[in-house]
Amino acid sequence: MTSASKKRILGALAGTAVFALALAGCTPTGGTGSGESLIVGTTDKVTFIDPAGSYDNGSFAIMNQVYPFLLNSKQGTSDVEPDIAVSAEFTSPTDYTVVLKDGLKFANGHDLTSSDVKFSFDRQLAIADENGPSVLLYNLDSVEAVDPTTVVFHLKNGNDQVFPQILSSPAGPIVDEEVFSATAVTPDADIVAGNAFAGQYVIKSYDFNNLVEFEANPEYKGVLGAAATKNITLKYYTDASNLKLDVQEGNIDVAHRSLSATDIADLQGNDNVKVIVGPGGEIRYIVFNFDTQPYGATTAEADPAKALAVRQAVADLVDRKAISDQVYKGTYLPLFSYVPDGLTGATQVLKDLYGDGNGGPDADKAAKALADAGVTTPVALNLQYNPDHYGQSSGDEYALVKSQLEATGLFTVNLQSTEWVTYSKDRTADLYPAYQLGWFPDYSDADNYLTPFFATNNFLANHYDNAEVNQLILDQGVETDPAKRQSDIEEIQAKVAADLSTVPLLQGSQIAVTGKNVTGAVLDGSFKFRYGSLVKG
Repeated sequence: MTSASKKRILGALAGTAVFALALAGCTPTGGTGSGESLIVGTTDKVTFIDPAGSYDNGSFAIMNQVYPFLLNSKQGTSDVEPDIAVSAEFTSPTDYTVVLKDGLKFANGHDLTSSDVKFSFDRQLAIADENGPSVLLYNLDSVEAVDPTTVVFHLKNGNDQVFPQILSSPAGPIVDEEVFSATAVTPDADIVAGNAFAGQYVIKSYDFNNLVEFEANPEYKGVLGAAATKNITLKYYTDASNLKLDVQEGNIDVAHRSLSATDIADLQGNDNVKVIVGPGGEIRYIVFNFDTQPYGATTAEADPAKALAVRQAVADLVDRKAISDQVYKGTYLPLFSYVPDGLTGATQVLKDLYGDGNGGPDADKAAKALADAGVTTPVALNLQYNPDHYGQSSGDEYALVKSQLEATGLFTVNLQSTEWVTYSKDRTADLYPAYQLGWFPDYSDADNYLTPFFATNNFLANHYDNAEVNQLILDQGVETDPAKRQSDIEEIQAKVAADLSTVPLLQGSQIAVTGKNVTGAVLDGSFKFRYGSLVKG
């Protein structure tokens, strides 16, 4: 059946079910914006603007501007509420029902109905791209389009406490079924040519990882309201120092991700700009590939006990405070667990288990872990990092990690770097035994630091699979008792810390730099930077 046929059939269905939980407050309609045009600069890179094909901050930064969501958060809060919907609620423990606003349209004139909603989530599960966010839909069984404005999400496990947040995450953008492929990632050019947008902005021109021109979308009818500025240009930089220079000189109006700590400190003393700091959910960490790391499952010397000892020795030797102080000037702080400080369930389990017990390194402890497992030293470790996606300070960060590991004589580290577009593909192809990743959360809940990383078939694709951890992740997601859920979250962290699938290093803040005549740059607990509130002049 064609997409158009499905829409006609749904359009003929009689009756519209209206459910409770029509959340309070008026829902503003979209507009064309009247503010003076402005330019945003970034070093972040895009992989795809198809929501099924990317799960990174650079791509999601564009998606947040141009796609609608069923649920979203107003600026200044992390709490979600209906965006292009009028209501959303559990109508049974395993049925989450969403009712759309009437008369929704994509910018190309196509009707936006429950059929598009079903299509958007069905294709995420069908495509299941290794670099996509389909892992977030682990509890989604099926989607039913009841009538043109009513959609029911049938869940595997009842009372899912995070599903409303997931609808606002990278798995949640609603796309046009008449433009997007149901079975494959749709090329950026086809999406732009199809004008398949229904967020605050549409894309008027698109030069991949060079320039994107946005124009306010008068058809947007969501919770964010009308865009304040009609035309916004997003400019990409390969060098953070050039980004810093351009915002300092007024050649661009906003710099968002990623300036070096030294550049930020310098700009804080510059009267021509404003440095805006927001709550930080960002983390930085080392991933181990359980197949290809030293003594990994597919290596010639495969030995699980020795492989674990290597990971333990790394955890014993890294000096997070030195990295924080020397590389990031305190803009990133040491992180000793998998859920960052400030979120319910966060612990300090890595501080207790590894190093000197107080957050510092311990070379003797690392040497003992290796010796007890029969590991010959020095261990040759191939360690990969990315210089553009996570900022140029990554080079200094991983040079310091290399120095910390090698200073003991326990490791020899082969440190290499790769540009992000290649890096994001190679890491899931088992090319990197150990490598850098960072994480910018999809929603403000501990689950978002657990499910994508440690559930079976996780986003890391590092071959980590612990059945007990997976079951606990499923359990906490549907646990309605807050105390029991917190206990489950703490237990997950303890079990993963014993396995060391990853070694968390740092937790950071959100930072944007604007011209002194720019207002509306909001960095909040939603961790979404929206262009619609930016105003110049």
